[in-house]
Amino acid sequence: QVQLVESGGGLVQAGGSLRLSCAASGRTYRYYVMGWFRQAPGKEREFVAGISWSGDYTSYADSVKGRFTISRDNAKNTVYLQMNSLNPEDTAVYYCAADLTSDPVAVTTTRREYDYWGQGTQVTVSS
Repeated sequence: QVQLVESGGGLVQAGGSLRLSCAASGRTYRYYVMGWFRQAPGKEREFVAGISWSGDYTSYADSVKGRFTISRDNAKNTVYLQMNSLNPEDTAVYYCAADLTSDPVAVTTTRREYDYWGQGTQVTVSS
């Protein structure tokens, strides 16, 4: 089992920034893709960003490209999501997820492929 705990959510004005963190603990494997998803009220949970184990490969949803940056510190078993230029459409619960894989360069973008999920952290952007 892998436990994921998100932090860093909150209320921010449009144009502002937040940095989310996700700490992994438990039976952490060497190779696991990390991803961020979000779910707004009444909408499906959607992919936001993903990063390979090596940290060299990333993938972003079109809606956040150029504004959000995913990164990871494997020594701390932590993944981050730096969110800049936030707008009200970014308001959602943000979830961290882990996909256990033997491929150190893979980046997973599909929700159903992720094995473990955090409890989520609320991000609210006011206009």
